[in-house]
Amino acid sequence: MNTHDLRVIANRVRRRDLQAVFEAGAGHIGGELSVTDLLTALYFKIMSVDPANPRAPERDRLVLSKGHTALALYVVLAEKGFIPKDEIATFLKPHSRLNGHPNRTKVPGVETNTGPLGHGLPVGVGMATAAKLNRANWRTFVITGDGEMQEGSNWEAIMSAAQLKLDNLTLIIDHNRLQQGARLADTNDLAPLAPKLAAFGWDVQEIDGHNMDQICAVLDAGQIVTGKPKCIVAHTNKGHGVSFMSDNVAWHHKVPNEEQYNQAMTELKEAAP
Repeated sequence: MNTHDLRVIANRVRRRDLQAVFEAGAGHIGGELSVTDLLTALYFKIMSVDPANPRAPERDRLVLSKGHTALALYVVLAEKGFIPKDEIATFLKPHSRLNGHPNRTKVPGVETNTGPLGHGLPVGVGMATAAKLNRANWRTFVITGDGEMQEGSNWEAIMSAAQLKLDNLTLIIDHNRLQQGARLADTNDLAPLAPKLAAFGWDVQEIDGHNMDQICAVLDAGQIVTGKPKCIVAHTNKGHGVSFMSDNVAWHHKVPNEEQYNQAMTELKEAAP
């Protein structure tokens, strides 16, 4: 699939995500819009996964550690064929399996339950270690938020991954510079992130997290450095694609009113490739 097709899918995912948040009256639209391009590239270009066999032993694994952006994952999984597209309309409704955080036991394609921040990368280290022990070739990908990197458990996992030479592990940091209620710089400023990961022995690359060509290039298996886990610092914008949401901390989990929804949907439609 070429990058133009990936951009088309990502735009469609954003619009469906926006609609679902508006209809449900809840969600984390800002972070969902920032992570959409990354999820789209992973599922439609990079990862080896089969919606007809979601537990295939040789599949690649994705852990969405920033689990509050579950809706973006659900929409991508629906686009890929893991769940019916019309099921997105049940998001957050009573008895729906599409909860505010992803559930492995309920949703095909979800690899582990996430929500408490700082848990996903340690789980990913375990997955990558298991693949090494089994001499398997599948890869593990973990997406965290930049605010989430303030959790100490992540840095313990970073040390372990380097010690174990987990070159089958890729950490993608959704570096949108914002977290709930404040900017990263005003909370516990970890930036710049790249030199910190490099100091721990990781191969680190920085990209524009909304540039599909850059995303696909850096995630390609040919970019793996033997003996080193990979970290991709993806510079993104919270609320990407919608003018009044972009880089605005208020839209961490704010819900648009009807006027805002219509404006946002118009902007996303006009931006379609």
